[in-house]
Amino acid sequence: MKTHTLCAAAAALLLGTSAFADSPSCTASRTDTRLTQAQMLQKLVDAGYSIERFAVTKASCYKMHGWDKDGNRVEIVHHPVDGRIVKLEMTTKQG
Repeated sequence: MKTHTLCAAAAALLLGTSAFADSPSCTASRTDTRLTQAQMLQKLVDAGYSIERFAVTKASCYKMHGWDKDGNRVEIVHHPVDGRIVKLEMTTKQG
């Protein structure tokens, strides 16, 4: 029974991870019209985020894991052309 539960939990985690990585689709625009990764990182730092991890997704989005200026845990997907937030997941700080 424990093995079945563990397998189901692992499968759900893997499905959730791949679904998040592939969705949403940000752009098929040329790379010269996009913000560079350095520019996007600077925008995030200027906005008060502490960055733990930053990556480009399979769907051509910029994805950031870290904390906002209030200490809330965030996972944010940004559009690479203008930096707008496409998807946001937040875990509020326990106080």
